[in-house]
Amino acid sequence: MFTGFWLLLCLSLLPGSPVAASIDVHEFKDEVTRQRYLAFTEEMRCPKCQNQNLAGSDSPIAADLRRELYELLQDGKSDKEIVDFMVARYGDYVLYRPQVKTNTLLLWGLPSLLLILGLVMVGLTLRQRRRAQPGSADLAQAEEARLQKLLAAAAERAKHTNNPQR
Repeated sequence: MFTGFWLLLCLSLLPGSPVAASIDVHEFKDEVTRQRYLAFTEEMRCPKCQNQNLAGSDSPIAADLRRELYELLQDGKSDKEIVDFMVARYGDYVLYRPQVKTNTLLLWGLPSLLLILGLVMVGLTLRQRRRAQPGSADLAQAEEARLQKLLAAAAERAKHTNNPQR
């Protein structure tokens, strides 16, 4: 019974152990190449996973892409050559920030277009509200006339109040 308990405990801890996780171990020529590798794995998306980069994905396709990326870096490929290769092979989806092309123009332009449309709507709404309110000059003249009437009435009352002979 005591041995069965320890066996069950060990088996329950096994799936959560770090041995089960996939770890890529790569040797780089220099620190710059390592930093480029890390930047690419952070900036490229796993084709299988939804919105997960290559660095954070444990899928087999992400492991293949990391291996392919490592080999391209070891071959001395430039950043543009690496991006072009990945896009040619996996499509624009592999990039978190796709290149501006005719088929991605809507993706890049839509946020700006919506912002401009929103600003135009706010401007039109404010302009319509200003037109709906009475003109401030007309209001000021009406208030001035009313104020003069009130002052005249108050002066007349004060004159009658101060003059008890009437």
